[in-house]
Formats: sequence, C-alpha cells, structure tokens
Amino acid sequence: MEVFCCPTSLSWTHLISPSLHIPQSFSVGEANRFRVFCGAAQSQKANQMTVSVTGATGFIGKRLVQRLLADNHNVRVLTRSKSKAQLIFPVKNFPGIIIAEEAGWKDCIEGSNAVVNLAGMPISTRWSPEIKKEIKQSRIRVTSKVVDLINNSPQGVRPTVLVSATAVGYYGTSETQVFDESSPSGNDYLAEVCREWEATALKVNKDVRLALIRIGVVLGKDGGALAKMIPLFMMFAGGPLGSGKQWFSWIHLEDIVNLIYEALSNPSYRGVINGTAPNPIRLSEMCDQLGNVMDRPSWLPVPDFALKAALGEGASVVREGQRVVPAKAKELGFPFKYRYVKDALKSILS
Repeated sequence: MEVFCCPTSLSWTHLISPSLHIPQSFSVGEANRFRVFCGAAQSQKANQMTVSVTGATGFIGKRLVQRLLADNHNVRVLTRSKSKAQLIFPVKNFPGIIIAEEAGWKDCIEGSNAVVNLAGMPISTRWSPEIKKEIKQSRIRVTSKVVDLINNSPQGVRPTVLVSATAVGYYGTSETQVFDESSPSGNDYLAEVCREWEATALKVNKDVRLALIRIGVVLGKDGGALAKMIPLFMMFAGGPLGSGKQWFSWIHLEDIVNLIYEALSNPSYRGVINGTAPNPIRLSEMCDQLGNVMDRPSWLPVPDFALKAALGEGASVVREGQRVVPAKAKELGFPFKYRYVKDALKSILS
C-alpha cells in the first residue's frame, strides 16, 4: 500500500502529525514507502518560496514568473495595472497567482520569502527630457517603495532576500576597457541612473540579503533588443549599427532568468553580480552572427541618422557599449547555458 501525505498534515517539528492516523497493520516495506512520500512532501514544502515580483509583466519578469510557478513556488505580482497583469497572467493559465496594485503591495510583501524588483521604463526608446526623467524616476520610485515596505515589515514576516535589477550602463562606455563588478561607475546619464537605482536598493535592512544584478542586453524571442534590431537589420542589409566597434554585452533570456532564480535561493549570491554572458562581442560580430542565422547579408552599416530617427538620444544604448564580464557569476559557478552569441541566436531564431 502506498500512502501520499498531504503537506498540510505535516508538522515542522515532528516527523508526522499526531492527527494523522497510521494503521497498525503496516508492513515494514509499506511503512518505509510512507516515510519516503512524507519526507518528499516535507522537503517540497520546505523548499517552496513565496516571491513578490515588480516588473512581472516585462520581458524578463514574465519568464521569471513562469519559471517560479513551474517549480511550484507562490508568486505575487506587484503591478500598477491589475487589468494589464490579468491579461498577461490569466487565471485559467496561472491558477493561484496573486496580482496586486500598489495599495496591496504591503500585504503581499509581508509574508513573502523574497522580493524581485525588475520595474522600470524601457530605455530603448526615443529620449526627451521628460522621458529621461521618467526612466530614472520609474526605477527609483518603485525601488524606494519596495525597500520601505520591506524595512517596515514586522520581523516575523519580513522577506529575507531582495534581488534588485540594475544595468551594465553603470560602467559607462568604452571600446578598450574591460569591466567587472569591482570596476568604477561611468559619468554619463545611464551610469547616473544606475548609481541612484542601486543606492536606493542598498537602503534595505541589513538583515535582508541583497543581490544587485547588473543586466546586459537581453536576447530572447518576442521582445528585448532583438525586436528593436531586426527591423533595422532587414532595412539596411544586415550591417552593424553605428561603427560596429562598440562592445555588446549580452545575455540570453533563459540565463538571466536562471541567474535571478539562483540568487533567490542561494545565500552565496549577494552584492553586485553582472548579468551578462561570459563572451561579450563587438557589435559588428553580433550582426555577422545574426546575418548568418537569418541567412541575410551583413555588409551595409546602419547609419547614425536611422538609429536617431528610431531611438532619438536613446540610440546611444546601441551606438556606444561596454565590455562587461560576469566575474562573480563565474566565481559562484553559475552554469551559463548560452556562453556564445551564435548558440543564443540559433536557439532564439530557429
């Protein structure tokens, strides 16, 4: 006879709850199977997390929520628009998910094991003074709110982990330097945004383990950098964007999701961690690889005027770059699935 133990019947301090009746006629083999199933249920419950996520409706956030739910964790989506979030996470496909607008964030964060903060207005857009202000404020405002709610949570229900996004724009741009987590910040607009973004997250209670993930250019299906690059690529015969000499520090969507996921549960993941693949490339090589995968020629550069027409001042995101290496992730032994851009592009576009 095999007995499956419901997790709610188990006590954390006893092997089996006194309320669970075990027939006296169990054989030794049956009793062993009972212990195995109960032990598995206990282990699953012990490893189950409740995670609150801002930016859950974004490119990375959607995939992270799917990964958490696939592993039977509880997810609380913290959003400014419940109706938008419900379209992305319909109840029939995402049973048990909690979606809360800002008035309900406090109740969600209290009792969560961890918070993932991914919120922020996309930077690959036309920049105006108003947009630049919103790019910065959208990140700082949400991060500040999350940090305040964590810090004000009673000790017993306070999350113990905060994984907060930032970006490789922290380092500024260079065609010659190599940046790792110990490198100083740059002096341009995006570096300033990232410094203030990180400084806000660092105000979290010192008992909360904080991982700051400096995310590179994320490559994946149906969004991210490729959605912006491919139309330009097709119009201009697949040539490099700008000079092509600028560095392109990329990461596959699956790897950045797995890195964030690992940071939630692994206590070694703390402080700044670069969310980039181990092999950054020049943008000209990126375009060559993209041309090969798409079976398109790659020779005519996309002129600056076309980039500025599409992205305005935001074109600096692709016209300038930085060579960022994930020293901390490699030290921690993180298993990158896509170490080379050729393999990443094949998986995305095939």
